[in-house]
Amino acid sequence: MIMDRAKLLGENLRARRGTMTQEAFAKRLGISRSTLNRLENASQNITIATLDQIATALRCDVGDLFKEIKEKY
Repeated sequence: MIMDRAKLLGENLRARRGTMTQEAFAKRLGISRSTLNRLENASQNITIATLDQIATALRCDVGDLFKEIKEKY
């Protein structure tokens, strides 16, 4: 079964954050902690601009944020 894309994005963000706090990770991404929290919990839709901003900060392709997690970051 294919996971809901918003949930998959949230899991990928949490995995890529690792042990970094939401506050520190949000600052690195250039978004608020509350926005990051809502994205990680799949309770907020993401704009293309924010998605691109996150991919740039994480040095990955946007598509990588929607791939099933195979390993921890």
